[in-house]
Amino acid sequence: MPDAAVSEARKALNRLRRAAEKAVREMEALKGSLRHAEGDDFPAEVYDQHCTALEAVVDFVDEEATRLQEKILHAGGLEPGRVRR
Repeated sequence: MPDAAVSEARKALNRLRRAAEKAVREMEALKGSLRHAEGDDFPAEVYDQHCTALEAVVDFVDEEATRLQEKILHAGGLEPGRVRR
């Protein structure tokens, strides 16, 4: 894997992770504000479903980052399970 491609992939994963985490925080803030304003009329289940979907995006990005790291290590001749941080 070319170094430039790896670098771009890492940067893109980091940007996407930060954006997804921010979206989760913003959704939680919106949910809290609307729940306070609407009271019993607030559709909590709908907001919970969308928060779960956003959290799934964060999980996906984490999985892809792990997969990329394993490919980089393998390309460098290292076994991913043998490297400690």
